[in-house]
Amino acid sequence: MTAPSTYGLSTQARNLQWLLTDLVEEVPGVNSVAVVSSDGLLLLSSDPVAGGAGEPQATPRPKGPRGASADLATIVSGLGSLTTGAAALMEFGTVKQTMVAMENGSVFVMAISDGSLLGVHATPDCDMSVVAYHMALFVGRAGHVLTPEVRSELRQSMENTP
Repeated sequence: MTAPSTYGLSTQARNLQWLLTDLVEEVPGVNSVAVVSSDGLLLLSSDPVAGGAGEPQATPRPKGPRGASADLATIVSGLGSLTTGAAALMEFGTVKQTMVAMENGSVFVMAISDGSLLGVHATPDCDMSVVAYHMALFVGRAGHVLTPEVRSELRQSMENTP
């Protein structure tokens, strides 16, 4: 994956993009990653064509759901909402992580401290514990950086992407 352009972004936003790029490039089996705000809007994406600014990928990676970051963001937002409602109904407390294993892939959703969600689309043969571990690292590193100002900046940069 070619790193998306970070021109004009704050240091915090650039660091979040770097963490996201690192997650995709370093964890075997990860196809695509999206960070979604608590209101369901895409904030960060590993897909430079569909969601992030930048050049096309040098080495083609397997595509996420139908190849679009917006689709992954929608799925992540929906799963997050569904599991949060289920946890409230069953009085189980807050949802920390959701994993859905399917025949041809897996989807992981993990809560970030501000109500945002981290979503990962992975191959069916990925090591789920390794993916979950690296997601937890991302959440731990990104949670305190994802302030309202940075969320607004990231949202605006996604809207301005051609």
